[in-house]
Amino acid sequence: MGREEQIINERKRKLDEIKKLGIDPFPAKSDKKQTCKECLSSKIGGKVQTAGRLMTKRDLGKIAFSILKDGTGEIQIVLQDGEIANKDREFFKKYLDAGDFVEVKGKIFKTKTNQISILVKEIKILSKSILPLPEKFHGIKDEEEKLRKRYLDILMNSEIKELVEKRAKFWNAVRNFLLKKDFLEVETPVLEVTVGGADARPFITHHNALDMDVYLRISMGELWQKKLMVAGFEKTFEIGRQFRNEGMDAEHLQDYTQMEFYWAYADYEKGMKLVEELYKYIAKETFGTLKFKIREFDVDLGKKWEIYDYRETVKKKTGIDILKTDVNEIKKKLNELGVKYDKVGFNKTRAIDNLWKHCRKEIAGPGFLVGVPVSVSPLAKRDEKNPELTQRFQPIIAGSELGNGYSELNDPIDQEERFNEQQKLRESGDEEAQMKDKEFVEALQHGMPPVCGFGMSERVFSFLMDKTARECQIFPLMKPSEENIKGGKKK
Repeated sequence: MGREEQIINERKRKLDEIKKLGIDPFPAKSDKKQTCKECLSSKIGGKVQTAGRLMTKRDLGKIAFSILKDGTGEIQIVLQDGEIANKDREFFKKYLDAGDFVEVKGKIFKTKTNQISILVKEIKILSKSILPLPEKFHGIKDEEEKLRKRYLDILMNSEIKELVEKRAKFWNAVRNFLLKKDFLEVETPVLEVTVGGADARPFITHHNALDMDVYLRISMGELWQKKLMVAGFEKTFEIGRQFRNEGMDAEHLQDYTQMEFYWAYADYEKGMKLVEELYKYIAKETFGTLKFKIREFDVDLGKKWEIYDYRETVKKKTGIDILKTDVNEIKKKLNELGVKYDKVGFNKTRAIDNLWKHCRKEIAGPGFLVGVPVSVSPLAKRDEKNPELTQRFQPIIAGSELGNGYSELNDPIDQEERFNEQQKLRESGDEEAQMKDKEFVEALQHGMPPVCGFGMSERVFSFLMDKTARECQIFPLMKPSEENIKGGKKK
């Protein structure tokens, strides 16, 4: 029998004995009156009643010390013979372990080492832990295990707890900024008959009540929000989860949070100004600074944002003019550069996109990519000076696009033609090409005003944290452990 199994059996024995004493080891409520943080700031001699998890237990006979932790912080508790009822002192000795949740009553005092602590008068169990916590100075070492048991990593690692809190601040900052700018928060469908708003492979599921296959959305309601522009709304946004059935890497996940806004009577130039203001605002609100070290780049969001022309940048870095090339020339260049790409459904559109993604890696930013070709922007308005290009913009920070915006296409004839071109790409094997949405074209035929649309995902947060996208999710999707796979098999 291993050491951990012995600990578990011992805790189960204690649990049974607690029940035999007529004590509920899992009561439904607590009379907690102060947090640990509030206890630390209470006056010496003041009475307190708090609750939390015992993180340590050190019993020296006539006196015992523990660290009590709740969501606000931690405080030392002291149990001293003569100061606490004998039955409570014995209960602590015999039945409580590190990991248990307890409620304590006592008074604030300072120890001989000047540590603010609670001198406990009464102690009550709130939840008995059966599995031991990871050892304080060793913890969980395996990275996969850390993510699978994220709750323990958060409990034992203050940096991960701070990440979760910063993530909440980040999205609250996005929401607050847009609300202050008079945008209306909306909700649009997650299940769609036709997916749109992005070039991505969707997840497919079955709707039993309607007996039909549907798709999980790949954008934050882009075509729905544009229909709201047709309906007369002028500023809308949505923050929610979207899903793309694609590969995983440091920057990409399949299930993640996205924000998109749509702004009537605005174009991409107005959009760039608003997005620059937005990014500076969320950086300040979340991190308290505009200067970051990201992927070996020194990024200062406070300096002038540059403009990067798509065609010029690719030509300068590879020698290829994307408007005067063919798929074979780009293939040759990609092979020469050692760029790996998905050969299934490969076409000129995908070739140009892969070429650009190679070039962007050297751009520190901050700035905006402009002059994106029509072939890779099926929903953006054509550039008035060069109809082969679009009025599209993307924030470029630390070698990657951290957002995507357009002067939205509102010409129903042009839109239908582009949908037809995308449909041909799908039929030839490109699963990321956009589906033709006849209902959206019909909505445009009723008339949509000039609109600027923009979207950004939690990738922005992960970049500012300088961590992978998976690390920055609270509970990332993981393959089940071997034990769960075995346990889930039917006999």
